[in-house]
Amino acid sequence: MTTTAETTPPSVTSKDVTTDKRRGRVLTLVLAAQFMALLDTFIVNVAAPTIRSELGASGAGLQLIVAGYTIAYAVLLVIGARLGGLLGHGRAHLAGLAVFTAASLACGLAAGTGQLITFRLIQGAGAAVMIPQVLSLIQRHFTGEGRIRALGAYSAVLATGAAAGQVIGGVLVSADLFGAGWRPVFLVNVPIGLALLVLGVRVLPGEPRTGAARVQARARGLDLSGLVLLAAAVTLLTVPLVLGQELDWPVWTRVCLIASVGFFVGFAGYESRLAARGGAPLIAPRVLRIPGIARAALRILVVMAINAGFLFAMTLHIQGGLGYSALRTGLMFAPTALVFGVIGLTWRRWPARLQSALVPGGFALVAIGSVAIGLLLRDGGDGGLWLYAAFAVMGGGMALGFSPTLTGALANVRPEDAADASGVLVTVTQLGQLIGVATFGTFYLNRLDTPGVQGPGHAVWACALALSAAALAGASAGLVRRR
Repeated sequence: MTTTAETTPPSVTSKDVTTDKRRGRVLTLVLAAQFMALLDTFIVNVAAPTIRSELGASGAGLQLIVAGYTIAYAVLLVIGARLGGLLGHGRAHLAGLAVFTAASLACGLAAGTGQLITFRLIQGAGAAVMIPQVLSLIQRHFTGEGRIRALGAYSAVLATGAAAGQVIGGVLVSADLFGAGWRPVFLVNVPIGLALLVLGVRVLPGEPRTGAARVQARARGLDLSGLVLLAAAVTLLTVPLVLGQELDWPVWTRVCLIASVGFFVGFAGYESRLAARGGAPLIAPRVLRIPGIARAALRILVVMAINAGFLFAMTLHIQGGLGYSALRTGLMFAPTALVFGVIGLTWRRWPARLQSALVPGGFALVAIGSVAIGLLLRDGGDGGLWLYAAFAVMGGGMALGFSPTLTGALANVRPEDAADASGVLVTVTQLGQLIGVATFGTFYLNRLDTPGVQGPGHAVWACALALSAAALAGASAGLVRRR
């Protein structure tokens, strides 16, 4: 008996260590893919002028090259999440990664504008299948404190990927490797994607399903009617948001935005009726009734809109207003990304008495940081070292607004609802980014025409006030208590 008691703990410990290592490899793999896909949202912005000159792209063509990825990504995210439930999240992740990698190679070899637009759309579709599986895999492989740490790493990747995209894009375009110009911004994904596929086949061999689970997944299907309604709603929203500013908001963009509201309402009504008669809606209404999920979606929408609007407007101002290079501009956002990442990984260890105040406090920090940035730049100066400090405050505030919100929202999600919940939150994240660029970007650009040398300074000050107002609205939402 003594021998058994002495030998049992090492075998249990060894098994636990092996399981933890496998979970660690799963997390590293999916977050690396998340980081790569996120880079492509931002990296092409830096390469856009070179693409236009080398391919002779028109203004509209260039917009579609930059935005095609984002549009396809946003439209297909929820569908990608459902495919994860049908195929298995590991298999779906690898399938999306394969499409993304192949499309990246095709983008890098494109001979003309039309080809590049087509391959960018395919690239976005691959990302839409790949990325929703990240949160689902975290939900299924991690519990308790392990899940909280994994979600903190996920939040850190979201923040650093945005800034890194601009830095890496600037480096690759400036280096002009082998005289390839803009092409390395796409080709860099190919060796990374292939390596992740090879590792993924070993780390994500597929999720065994019982016969009942397989039958249930197939019975849910894809809800094609709901799919069409949601795809139409998101398309009508995202296309004018992405293209409206460049086209000076023609009538069709406003009509589309109004029509998108009707399609969203129609989608919600159809899904509710389908669930009531025992069907399998694309987004189960019970997911939206999970405690805190709706409030979390609103907070995530606001903080991602602020994040994207801040990056977009500040990039335009630093490059256009201050005349900095693309590389130097990207490096200026390093404090934002660094602080966001550190706080995203450590906030859970802070004193318990502070936890309830983190989200509203984070939004308040964003409001303070926005006003500070506006004050530093409104007179045409570069802000000196204080600007880096203000950027760091922004990163800290956004981390506190995002990471605890995401963790709290997913804490109550059952494994069988992981795919639907992940699809909702990832879609909200993407829509928040689109709304942020369209709203705050327009706010900044419309004020650049102010007469006099202080035009850019006036524009950045007005945009900073708008960002601060949005942050205060987020802080107020954070103070609402559920009955």
